Amino acid sequence: MAENAARLSLVVALLVLGLKAFAYLLTGSVALLSDALESLVNVAAALLALLAIRFAQRPPDETHPFGHSKAEYFSAVLEGVLVVLAAFLIAKESIPRLLHPRPLGDLGPGLLVSLLASLINGLLAWHLLRQGRRLRSPALTADGYHVLSDVLTSVGVLAGVSLAWATGLWVLDPLLALLVAGDILLMGFRLVRQSVGGLMDEGLSPAEVSRIRKTIAEALGGRALEVHDLKTRKAGNRAFLEFHLVVPGSMTVEEAHRLCDELERALEKEFPGLVVTIHVEPEKERKELGN
Repeated sequence: MAENAARLSLVVALLVLGLKAFAYLLTGSVALLSDALESLVNVAAALLALLAIRFAQRPPDETHPFGHSKAEYFSAVLEGVLVVLAAFLIAKESIPRLLHPRPLGDLGPGLLVSLLASLINGLLAWHLLRQGRRLRSPALTADGYHVLSDVLTSVGVLAGVSLAWATGLWVLDPLLALLVAGDILLMGFRLVRQSVGGLMDEGLSPAEVSRIRKTIAEALGGRALEVHDLKTRKAGNRAFLEFHLVVPGSMTVEEAHRLCDELERALEKEFPGLVVTIHVEPEKERKELGN
């Protein structure tokens, strides 16, 4: 599913790039050129996402016993860098035109072509973000936000170029392009920060950890003395949980094993794909203040 979504993203990115390049050729607008430059970056980002997802789907092996799912984070970081690069390219093209504004030709056909490209991109962004959340895929989510930044860019560009055309204030064309560059620059930095967090074994969110604790408490039903040293981490579309379970001294090894199996099933039901490691400890390891 993730690979199919990535393939779709690449095909649509190529189509949108062609439409936006055509819109620029029709108008000569630097704002529309900036929009096309960002779409060029989108093509590279979509290709990176596809390659990363393919690699991440490889099964665990001797040198990577926990799988290859972190590969998606590398793609997400690179996409963030590409978004930042697109912002600088837009600024490079806009500053000379800001210093020396010039009238644009007939913008009508070019704006219609750009509008069509934006509608296609909007549908793609919605699909990628939806699939990225459902499949817990950092690469798809990053690609979705990248495309969303392109949509926001296009909306701003279309509004500004239309206003410049209507008022004759041609300085609005490069000025708007610079504002768009600033917006996607911030989005690129946010994307890099989030992806680096995944590479650094970032834990699950406080809300998810709270759900985990609640699930454990309900599944135990008072049969254990304590749960402590609970830790979580994310790696691509996989999540890992480990904790220490203190059981009464009277509990047999078989009973403790059965209890752990129940806990794992309850957690797997609530969090599909969660990898759980439980360390059983005797009563003397109980911590007075808990975890």
